[in-house]
Amino acid sequence: MESVKDKMTFNDFNLSSDVLKAVSAMGFEVPTPIQEKTIPALMTGRDVIGQAQTGTGKTAAFGIPIVERIDRMANGVQALILAPTRELAIQAAEEMNKLGKFKKLHALPVYGGTSIERQIKALSRGVHIVVGTPGRVLDHIERRTLSLKGVRVVVLDEADEMLDMGFLDDINRILKETPEDRQTLLFSATMAEEIVKISKRYMKNPDKIRIASDTLTAPKIDQIFYEVRNDQKMEALSRLIDSDDSGRFLVFCHTKREADEAASQLKLRGYDADAMHGDYTQAQRESVLKKFREGRIDVLVATDVAARGLDISDISHVVNYSIPQDPESYVHRIGRTGRAGKEGIAITFVTPREDRQLRLIKSVSKANIKRGKLPTKEEVMGARVSSLKERIQECIDDKSFDRFLKLAEEMTVDLSPVEALAALIKFQLQGFEAPPAERSDVSLDDTGAPSGMARLFVTIGKDQGVRAGDIVNAISKKAGISRDEIKGVSIFETFTFVEVPRDSAEKVIEFMHQSILSGRKIAVAPARPRGK
Repeated sequence: MESVKDKMTFNDFNLSSDVLKAVSAMGFEVPTPIQEKTIPALMTGRDVIGQAQTGTGKTAAFGIPIVERIDRMANGVQALILAPTRELAIQAAEEMNKLGKFKKLHALPVYGGTSIERQIKALSRGVHIVVGTPGRVLDHIERRTLSLKGVRVVVLDEADEMLDMGFLDDINRILKETPEDRQTLLFSATMAEEIVKISKRYMKNPDKIRIASDTLTAPKIDQIFYEVRNDQKMEALSRLIDSDDSGRFLVFCHTKREADEAASQLKLRGYDADAMHGDYTQAQRESVLKKFREGRIDVLVATDVAARGLDISDISHVVNYSIPQDPESYVHRIGRTGRAGKEGIAITFVTPREDRQLRLIKSVSKANIKRGKLPTKEEVMGARVSSLKERIQECIDDKSFDRFLKLAEEMTVDLSPVEALAALIKFQLQGFEAPPAERSDVSLDDTGAPSGMARLFVTIGKDQGVRAGDIVNAISKKAGISRDEIKGVSIFETFTFVEVPRDSAEKVIEFMHQSILSGRKIAVAPARPRGK
């Protein structure tokens, strides 16, 4: 087995002590393939074209040589990095600041949709590196708040994405403002004709470095496909999430409507999920991404367009809820897991009619996609029990429960310790096999209830031992409405319908959704009209 000592290390690049210290502080141990090939070429001052996708470590691949070249005492911007989206600009600037920490370098992200005045003030104070979207960089150039006359290095990051977003003219105008003797670096996942034209026009005998698709996708990513019918996808996704309750899932859908519906159904099943697609405003997009980064949502459902520029390092699972439409999209999607040296899992749902598409993806991408078998309910429960035992043992080992010992002693005076533990386990685990969910986007005025009433869907039923009285008592107590106003309770095996006054329905949903009923966490939403 190859050890870390047998591999190339960052010490082999003849870097300064300040940069080596920064690399170590960031937790990098050995260079990625793109770093191994790119850093030596860039350190010699050569132009470089790198064909690599997001997540291969390319920011550090160009960032380390840039930081080495910058003179901290010189005035003016010395490096310019162009990125397609504000998210990528922010993330690249953060990484540049980390790499330049011990050299005391400052990288500034500039992008649209926020105060330009604040960026102007920051530029006036002096920065070494500007990382920006083409449109906003051009705004600063035209306002004369950004001069590129002293730029030594220009990076076109995610060049194919920038061209897809219509930035070609902006890029041309920006590059004309930079010195001819600059070093130019271009990174792109694909080499479209326009990319080649830009390289010929603005680069001097560039070294071409390509990370093959098998290198991009294979080493750290376990690729699996499950053959499912369309109507089985949500159940399959739920099983997979339940079997790894510490995972973070990025789920890809073809359409905005499909993304919305999948996220809605996941929420109804009690998962912390949200959607993101082209109809989202920038503020909505940033809000969702912030929640995902902070771990407040575990499942992000997105379209390909919405996921452009998305760079989050700890996504454990990428799920192709809809099979990608071409092999290149497959490589792009699954490359968002297995980053920063971590292992990742790429899952693809394939309907019986999509077998031909799967064969095409396998053939073109050279991907080793194995057939998988969905975990059974028993296996899911077993996985969750094992995970719970591990967390309990960690808590015991850390002695982080001392302040609860007295409470536990008081509770077990009147309760059997075994029964108390069983109840706590029930609270923790029961609810992993959620029933079929209703749509959350149904109007409260269109639930099939009598006039003046709203019909609600509740994710608990006979299998969980709930009775009509339990439903009525819980709604009356939590929402503060009379028991007599709650009607039409219909309990099925795994779910329940109940009718409440229309003017109280929103309050009932607010108080009951995600609450505990009969020891189970429930979801509540407007019901579908009957027959739909």
